[in-house]
Amino acid sequence: MPSEPKGLDDVGKAIIEQLQEDGRRPYTKIAKAVGLSEAAVRQRVQQMVDDGTLQIVAVTDPLRLGFRRMAMIGLKVDGDLRRVAEKLAGIPEIDYLVMTAGSFDLLCEVVCEDDDALLALVNDKIRSVPGVRETESFIYLKLSKQTYTWGTR
Repeated sequence: MPSEPKGLDDVGKAIIEQLQEDGRRPYTKIAKAVGLSEAAVRQRVQQMVDDGTLQIVAVTDPLRLGFRRMAMIGLKVDGDLRRVAEKLAGIPEIDYLVMTAGSFDLLCEVVCEDDDALLALVNDKIRSVPGVRETESFIYLKLSKQTYTWGTR
């Protein structure tokens, strides 16, 4: 389990920025850019991974993988919000799930093969979770911007 977050210094932020530009960038190039040794960069990256500050993952384009339907779904919930969120988090098609303040109690982002798969997901899986009172789907027509550069500026 990740430890309590620690504030990042400028070097830690610079290392993250290097990895955000290219997650496969060699530690030797990162070291040169941030002014540390390769070993020090390797150690800093490992510490950030271990404490949950950083994940290094491959990001895919769902359309190129055959997933033609993406949507954000707003949910209104009765009862314990955390319990409902825990159940929804176990649904593989849900890639992003947040508790919110405002019109919806939860927002979840989903990626599906097509409209039939989205219907099955919403009707059979999401709406069947006890406590889910109402859903509203926001179908993505076009993804105009998607970045992963938050947290360092």
